[in-house]
Amino acid sequence: MSEHKLILVKRRTRLEELIVRYNTVQQAQFYIERLGADFSDYIEEDQRYRQAIQLAQQHLSQLGRVQLIDREHVPNFIFGHQDIVVVVGQDGLVANTLKYVTEQPLIGVNPDPMRWDGVLLPFTVEDLSFIVPDVMRKQRALREVTLAKVELNDGQVLYGVNDLFIGRKTHVSARYEVRLGARSEQQSSSGIIVSTGMGSTGWFKSVLEGASGIVGSEAWQHLSNAGSTDVASKAESAGRANTGGFTWDAPYLYYTVREPFPSRTTSASLVFGQIHAKQPLHIVSQMPEDGVIFSDGVEQDFLEFNSGVHAKVGLADKRGRLVI
Repeated sequence: MSEHKLILVKRRTRLEELIVRYNTVQQAQFYIERLGADFSDYIEEDQRYRQAIQLAQQHLSQLGRVQLIDREHVPNFIFGHQDIVVVVGQDGLVANTLKYVTEQPLIGVNPDPMRWDGVLLPFTVEDLSFIVPDVMRKQRALREVTLAKVELNDGQVLYGVNDLFIGRKTHVSARYEVRLGARSEQQSSSGIIVSTGMGSTGWFKSVLEGASGIVGSEAWQHLSNAGSTDVASKAESAGRANTGGFTWDAPYLYYTVREPFPSRTTSASLVFGQIHAKQPLHIVSQMPEDGVIFSDGVEQDFLEFNSGVHAKVGLADKRGRLVI
């Protein structure tokens, strides 16, 4: 067992983030209570999380070498081939860690089951004493997760566990050329979302539910009857899509275009589709500034996507491995 290094990943609590912003606990408390919120909830959450991290370290130290790293250091951390990754936090921390590991098994631990549901957090801290030995002996089932990958023509790469966003960092329209298979067009929109199976019950679902709700509304029926048949057909197609999501290990992704705007120079026909190994999505930026690509909601970890940059979006050449 000593051959395995146990990587324990943690993140700042809300209280720690406030202290970074306001310098002291007292100033943070003044700010929160002035807004009418309960500061004691921040303190309780912080205490429970610190206790969970401390207990996790105690359990893991009896099983092998333990290295504690913070979330912000994960992108630059080099994981060893025999490492086992233990993430204590919320679902978002699991997703953001998973895209930086390669074949290492990842154990999601819920530090506060009374506070967080945790779809990706099937275990408690107390479970580590028997879960980790099972993983070391390869006696624990692993669930594979398909990742998205975007590669720029300058060699930069970014992975997504739930989704990728391609667009502008502000709320103004993004301009680009999009190509899927033999079809291509100029588009102006609020950006493109690329979703994995794991992310298909999140952002992807919300977009399709919105389309479905529009199609089913009385106002939409009135608009359709007034002659907007072309737009109606596209919305109905999106509305009929499976909003229940698809499997985490599905060998494909889906892309959706947010608020596409057809004009004399832009079109809106390639707004929804499947990406697979033989059919990647190609996007060429036409944005002079503020073009970005980020994954899993982490806007700070992004690739610049300005005029002339070519992005190829497809399946990642690696898969996540979650312990279940």
